[in-house]
Amino acid sequence: MVDVIVKKNGKLSGEVCAPPSKSYTQRMLIASSLSIGESKISNPLLSDDTEATLRAVTAIGAKVAKEEGCWTVTGVSPLENAKVPIDCGESGATLRFMIPVVALADDPSTLIFHGSLGRRPIEPLLKSLSDLGAKGHRKKLGGKDAVTMEGGGILGGETSIPGDVSSQFISGLMFACPLAKVDTEITLTSPLESVDYVTMTEEVLFKHGVSVEIYDHFKRIVIPANQTYKPANLKVPGDFSSSAFLLAAAAITTSTVIVNNLDYKGVQGDKVILGILKQMGVAGKVCENSVELNGTGNPLEPLTIDAKNIPDLIPACAALACFANGTSKISGAKRLRLKESDRLATLHSELGKMGANLTVDADSLIVEGPSRLHGAVVDPHNDHRIAMACAVAALGAEGQTTILNAGCVRKSYPQFFNHLKQLGAEIVGGQFDR
Repeated sequence: MVDVIVKKNGKLSGEVCAPPSKSYTQRMLIASSLSIGESKISNPLLSDDTEATLRAVTAIGAKVAKEEGCWTVTGVSPLENAKVPIDCGESGATLRFMIPVVALADDPSTLIFHGSLGRRPIEPLLKSLSDLGAKGHRKKLGGKDAVTMEGGGILGGETSIPGDVSSQFISGLMFACPLAKVDTEITLTSPLESVDYVTMTEEVLFKHGVSVEIYDHFKRIVIPANQTYKPANLKVPGDFSSSAFLLAAAAITTSTVIVNNLDYKGVQGDKVILGILKQMGVAGKVCENSVELNGTGNPLEPLTIDAKNIPDLIPACAALACFANGTSKISGAKRLRLKESDRLATLHSELGKMGANLTVDADSLIVEGPSRLHGAVVDPHNDHRIAMACAVAALGAEGQTTILNAGCVRKSYPQFFNHLKQLGAEIVGGQFDR
């Protein structure tokens, strides 16, 4: 448990490089492990969650040679079953992507998970896999939550699954079902949320020579069977969801901040943070591979957004709303109750300790600003995005703020506090480089 102190700071300046995308790193690892041959992943993110994915793909027989700035992945065919339980840590993507993948092996595999993942749903995915001829069940193993898939492959066929619980269910099926015995047809029983994350999966599959047919705005997905993953050399782009916290920090201070390694032309849905900041009156410009932001330190304009497709931006937006001159409303936020923490409740409690005026209900967050924030001792509840949101708010709060167990940022952005320091923030602690 390592605490970090963040002091009020009215001015930031300089350049930093956006962290590599966790979501792309995990997807590229899995697709590469299913490919026949050698793939290279350049600029990968090394974090707690990507290490969980590394453990998973090596457990099924893939070989990963890690060098500075590049991982070389030798895929495996046929897949091996995991000889010992795969530790997914608290990585929801690793668990939900790998449950269908390990079903492709001839023999059983078990995946264990812990922490907040124990209360996050996986039953809809297990039901869909059962429809497709792959049996598995949830259980306890040594006091930890676990899922065992019986193996024997995926037959394919027809299944239905909700689209508003987790887009990771759909991505997991998209990884595995190209290797099913017959074509798979997935019908979504509710509108798909976080659409762009599924589009990201489709993009990575395409680059590995795998086709997926999407109809009626993701109401129906058809996956041809007996496909072959081909090796590919890919570069992980910079991550907009993590960079949103750097951009938010620049927005609430007097600043000239450049975040490099951000490609606005990519499919990442969280790039809409730039439109949100523009809506709030923050000046900036988008360049070919970077974003420049110029903060004035003056109160921002309030925001009104539907966050169904951008849930990971809500903590950063909540911090921004504390510095807006008026009422901000963030709707479409119900899935935040099933993240690393109940993020609606945690934002309410921890930003509230700092003097923010927040109201939450089942699906939305309302912030009355501007808030007269003050330093406090905050507990991010082992949630990386809550820790980063509180750090951003602390830059505009009188005094100093102590963030307990701030090492939770290792889940997605180990260098977060170092990058804030590079921009001029006064921070004590926070050395979490991998």
